[in-house]
Amino acid sequence: MNKFLDFEKPIAELVDKIEELRHLSNNKDLNIADEISKLQSKADKMMRQTYTQLSPWQKVQIARHPDRPKFLEYVRTIFADFMPLAGDRLFADDQSIVGGLATLDGKSVMVIGQEKGNDTESRMKHNFGMPKPEGYRKAQRLMDIANRFKLPVITFVDTPGAYPGIDAEERGQAEAIAKSIEKCLSIEVPLITIIIGEGSSGGAIAIATANSVLMLEHAIYAVISPEGCASILWRSATKAAEAAEAQKLTAQDLLTLGVIDGIIPEPIGGAQRFPTQVIESVKRQVEETLQDLMRHSGPQLKQMRREKFLRMGQKGMG
Repeated sequence: MNKFLDFEKPIAELVDKIEELRHLSNNKDLNIADEISKLQSKADKMMRQTYTQLSPWQKVQIARHPDRPKFLEYVRTIFADFMPLAGDRLFADDQSIVGGLATLDGKSVMVIGQEKGNDTESRMKHNFGMPKPEGYRKAQRLMDIANRFKLPVITFVDTPGAYPGIDAEERGQAEAIAKSIEKCLSIEVPLITIIIGEGSSGGAIAIATANSVLMLEHAIYAVISPEGCASILWRSATKAAEAAEAQKLTAQDLLTLGVIDGIIPEPIGGAQRFPTQVIESVKRQVEETLQDLMRHSGPQLKQMRREKFLRMGQKGMG
C-alpha cells in the first residue's frame, strides 16, 4: 500500500476505515457497499482538495516520497535498448549517476540521470542519489560521446545534492560540477532535462543546463534544500517550511520566474500513486520537445542554450 505523508493522515484514516469495512463485508457477507462507496467518495474528495492547495513544504515532502518513480524506472519504460556506460576514465564508476545509450522511437539518444534507489540495498549502492566528482565526470564523458556522434542528450534530475563528504571535496567536487555545467553549455546537440523529484543545489544543475528544462508538477528545484536554507538563515532546520515558502522552489513558481520551460502534470495524489501514467506523460513530453529541438542546427542549439541562461542571470540582477 502507498505510504501516506503526514499531511495526508486524514485521508489515510478514511482509507483504513474503508479497508476494515471491506474486510468485514468479505467475512460476514454484510451489505455495506453503500457505506464503502460514501467513504470512498469522501476520501477522493479530500485527496482532490489536498492536492489542489499544496504548500511548498508539502510539495517538498511529495518530491521526496520513497514511492515516487526513480530514474531507472523511467529508463525502462520510455527507452529501448538501454546500454549503460560506466566510469569516468579517471577514478571510478559512480553509481549515483547512471547513463548510457538508448533508443527513443527508434532514434539513438544518450540518457543520463541521478538514481536514488528503491530499498536499503539499492539506496546504499547509488549513494542516495548524491554524486561524487567521478559521477559528474562520467556525465561529461557521456555528453562528449553524444556530441561526437550527434546524439540528443536527455537527463533526469533527482538528487538531494552532490555528496558533501571529505573524499568528494578532496577529488574536486566543485570543479567537477562547474565543468559539467560548462559541458552542458558547450555541446551542439539537443539537451533536455526532466526534474522528476528533488533538484537541489549545484548537484542538480550540473546536468540540467539544458535547452529545455521540464519539471513534474510536484517536483522541487532550488539552490539548497529547505533544511539547509533554514539552518543558514535561522540557525534551525525546524524552519524548513518557512524556507521552502521563501525559496520559490515549486514548478509553478519557477515557470513564472522563467527558470524552467514547462510543467508535466501529475494525477491527483502524485506520481507516487500513478507511476505508469506519469512516466507515459513524461515520454510524450520528451518526444514533443525533442522533435521541436531537432529543427535547429548544432551551433543554434548551443547558442540558444547559452542565451537562455544569460537572460536568466540578467533578469535576476534587474
